[in-house]
Amino acid sequence: MGNTLGLAPTGALPRRSPRREEPLPNPGSFDELHRLCKDVFPAQMEGVKLVVNKVLSSHFQVAHTVHMSALGLPGYHLHAAYAGDWHLSPTETQQSKFLTWQFDGEYRGDDYTATLTLGNPDLIGESVIMVAHFLQSLTHRLVLGGELVYHRRPGEEGAILTLAGKYSAVHWVATLNVGSGGAHASYYHRANEQVQVGVELEANTRLQDTTFSFGYHLTLPQANMVFRGLVDSNWCVGAVLEKKMPPLPVTLALGAFLNHWRNRSHCGFSVTVG
Repeated sequence: MGNTLGLAPTGALPRRSPRREEPLPNPGSFDELHRLCKDVFPAQMEGVKLVVNKVLSSHFQVAHTVHMSALGLPGYHLHAAYAGDWHLSPTETQQSKFLTWQFDGEYRGDDYTATLTLGNPDLIGESVIMVAHFLQSLTHRLVLGGELVYHRRPGEEGAILTLAGKYSAVHWVATLNVGSGGAHASYYHRANEQVQVGVELEANTRLQDTTFSFGYHLTLPQANMVFRGLVDSNWCVGAVLEKKMPPLPVTLALGAFLNHWRNRSHCGFSVTVG
């Protein structure tokens, strides 16, 4: 008679399994640190350009570019890339009477990326340009790394070290590069599915020059059109309008840029296939 209170033994309580942490993501390549912000700005256009992209396999692709301009000689560019565990990309550029070679090697681990680039290696003339990159994901949002640029030619040798960091939030990304040659800071913000904005600050200690730029990206999905615009501290304004032509794999682009300070302007038109 009466209420009976029973206590369960502590040993009967269920044990919680330890929470497994998700592995850190790969940080991408060093050249992609400011990519989100860079993609907001319109690319400089002048003259007429034809670009043909061809995917030969899941690991190999080539691109042909023909550029005709009133400001210089016409040029042809061939880019061939192989993507595997190691990414090797020899690039040949032919314009006028000179030839340049560049060899890229990239290795991507689970949470880091290492890249090595050799430009115009000449063992006989003892000249080379070497660029080494390394990025490491410290958390799911924070990435740190650096860049080392080394150049050598007869009578001259030097190196430049640059440190980099990127923080990614849900709707914005902030990136900073700082080195002896200057600084590069960018901020990207995605307002909605159609509107994106970006802000860049570039400072060059050697040239004693600082540039501030603001860009915006507007997508019109129903019209298959993309509009990009920019304005910077050098009194330059520009805009590029891109139009896709489905079902054909063709993209048309028309751009115009104006420098109020120097009273100069130029425009361009491009066709991209593939």
